[in-house]
Amino acid sequence: MMKNGKLPTTQPAIFSTLTKTAKPLVPQNHTFPPKETNYLLYPPTASSLSSVLQHYINSERPSHGQKVHSHILKTGFNPNINISIKLLILHLKSSCIPYARQVFDELSQPTLSAYNYLISGYVKSGELGKAFDMARKLAFCNEKPDGFTFSMILKASSCENSLSLPHGVGKQVHAQIVKCDAASDDVLYAALVDSYVKSGRVDYARRLFDSMLENNVVCCTSMISGYMKQGLFEEAEDIFKKTVEKDVVVFNAMIEGFSTSIETAKRALDVYIDMQRLEFRPTLSTFASVIGACSVMSAFEIGQQVQGQIMKTELFTDIKVGSALLDMYSKCGRVEDARRIFDDMPRKNVFSWTSMIDGYGKNGNSSEALELFSRMLRDHRVEPNHVTFLGAISACGHAGLVDRGKQIFETMERDYSMKPKMEHYACMVDLLGRAGSLNQALRLVMGMPEKPNSDVWAALLSSCRIHGDVEMANIAAKELFKLTADGRPGAYVALSNTLAAAGNWDSVSELRDLMKVRRIAKSTGFSWIGADGALEGFHAGQKM
Repeated sequence: MMKNGKLPTTQPAIFSTLTKTAKPLVPQNHTFPPKETNYLLYPPTASSLSSVLQHYINSERPSHGQKVHSHILKTGFNPNINISIKLLILHLKSSCIPYARQVFDELSQPTLSAYNYLISGYVKSGELGKAFDMARKLAFCNEKPDGFTFSMILKASSCENSLSLPHGVGKQVHAQIVKCDAASDDVLYAALVDSYVKSGRVDYARRLFDSMLENNVVCCTSMISGYMKQGLFEEAEDIFKKTVEKDVVVFNAMIEGFSTSIETAKRALDVYIDMQRLEFRPTLSTFASVIGACSVMSAFEIGQQVQGQIMKTELFTDIKVGSALLDMYSKCGRVEDARRIFDDMPRKNVFSWTSMIDGYGKNGNSSEALELFSRMLRDHRVEPNHVTFLGAISACGHAGLVDRGKQIFETMERDYSMKPKMEHYACMVDLLGRAGSLNQALRLVMGMPEKPNSDVWAALLSSCRIHGDVEMANIAAKELFKLTADGRPGAYVALSNTLAAAGNWDSVSELRDLMKVRRIAKSTGFSWIGADGALEGFHAGQKM
């Protein structure tokens, strides 16, 4: 015990005795493992390596585990199949596909799981060709593909960058599933249905869908999206009604599908209301689609209500929501409201800037559009995209700023390495044509690196009608009719009006007779009028 705050003294003889008899804790001539190497790996054993590799695979930074592979190579340890598979997974999770492929190639007999992991890695990294090559290699070995293999191949065939892949992959995989008698599960069925839908074969997808014993919500969502894209709204609603366990994603598919057309946008709002009555919480995608529906209907009052609802959530500061709101207000002619949204956005990307520039241009505020375009480039260093340039050139066209429009058009390829698309050429032809520079517009058309499409010739024809140039109008109309003989009734009317304005009535009669022979009729014009929170189309003379 302590007395007077002092520690008791210890007999030195006790320690001196121990020193003479105790063995050293570390044997002599023992070599310590390097500091950076985990003690479990020295000397390396299968169990210790497996444990450490699994630790790094499950960690947030799997790339740190690549030193384990280095240690294996340095020590000359011969890994078994379990460790090799874990090394393969480790490199895939570290986004080091070449290292993963090297591990795979060193396997004496690759297992199905090794194939599956590597195929999955290739698909996730966008190397779809290599994923298919690996699947072909699997088909010629002794291993039999399973549901996961087929799901990955179907996922690859549905990717946006799968254009270079063989056509009809979904059907081929479907045949292999039947041939191999692979165990079908919800994931495989969903992947197969989604593959058919994305390839445009909704009829095949529906047959498969109807053959399923239970229709899960994932398959239902794929079917709804497929029908919506083809304008088959009633079929989409039928699937929606048959979906027993609905979730927010299937509601979003209905809202998004309805929101793109003026005839069905009101139904998007109805589904939006129904989902909230069923206590489903709207997501970012929900709000974006609903705002899009308001934009299509020019129903900014409803858009304001949606905005009020968004302001009560954490999504109000999201850049996608802000861009959708300012686009909606711009298309409804509420440019001041759009600008307030734009100025209040905490972050802006090229889509936000483009929407605001386009909104100013289409509402007749060309000077503000071009000033914003200059600020975006000069002050904020935001790199424009093709749509940004289109909005800026269009604004020049509305203001008659030919030189500025030429300058912007030239900077696309010179400063940003962007090749102008057909819509940019059409916009430039319209800009030059509106200003009366028809010969310059024709030279631009004839000097295009690709064959002009119908939009380019239609822009030139429209300009010829404005300025009464019958000769050039005939040239433009002739080229336009070659590309689309009956797809543009307005082109016939534009040429007819140009000829009539020049007093060439014989040619007008001939053109009218040609329209009758080809059974071309221009649809009657009508106006959209707001009624009961939606838009109704009214023809001239129609009673309200």
